[in-house]
Amino acid sequence: MTAHKPLVDEHGEVREIADADLTRFKPASEVLCASLRKKVGVRGPQKAPTKVQTSIRLSAPVIDAFRASGTGWQTRIDVVLTNWLKRHAPEEIEV
Repeated sequence: MTAHKPLVDEHGEVREIADADLTRFKPASEVLCASLRKKVGVRGPQKAPTKVQTSIRLSAPVIDAFRASGTGWQTRIDVVLTNWLKRHAPEEIEV
């Protein structure tokens, strides 16, 4: 068995991880205690929920335009609607 270089030097600096180091890594399920394994991937409740999950139907051009704007497109739709509500009332719209 060959000796492995320590990951941390005498000054506490972590060296760059090499491919050989990765082969020695073990899955978290093998090394974490049971209480931590239960928490991995579990998100706690929001402290102050500010949005409500819903499902609405929007036209394809609207969705395409917002999705094309990148990550956060749903938030941008929310911003647009919030700004519209500052100047208008939903009752004003004729469908």
